[in-house]
Amino acid sequence: MDLTVGQLAARGGVTVSALHFFERQGLITSTRTAGNQRRYRRDALRRVAFIRIAQRVGIPLKEVAAVLALLPENRTPTREDWARVSQCWQEELDRRMRHLEQLRHDFTGCVGCGCMSIDRCPLINPDDALGRTGAGPRRLIGD
Repeated sequence: MDLTVGQLAARGGVTVSALHFFERQGLITSTRTAGNQRRYRRDALRRVAFIRIAQRVGIPLKEVAAVLALLPENRTPTREDWARVSQCWQEELDRRMRHLEQLRHDFTGCVGCGCMSIDRCPLINPDDALGRTGAGPRRLIGD
């Protein structure tokens, strides 16, 4: 059974306008009834969930679209299809998690910004030595 736009919005936890936007971006597709009303296949629910989760962790919609394009269009994606596309971001998500953990542990101490305004800066970053390695918070974004 296909879903109306209202049903998909309610079940997917998004607004109708968000679904229209996702459709314009090519992230989901619909068919039209004889009365020109949108209808979505049930697998659109998983796509909407995937989009929402990706947005929540800051993955740009352009990247979401590229990954969703790997799913089959002529059939409902299988568990194996979803497992395959979920691997696309594994490395990127691992990198983001490392940065978030570093931020959680290091931010209150020193981020290597070169501000020299905290009493610990002369001990951790004397004469802004980290500034010579590049701009920005060197201890958090350093290579």
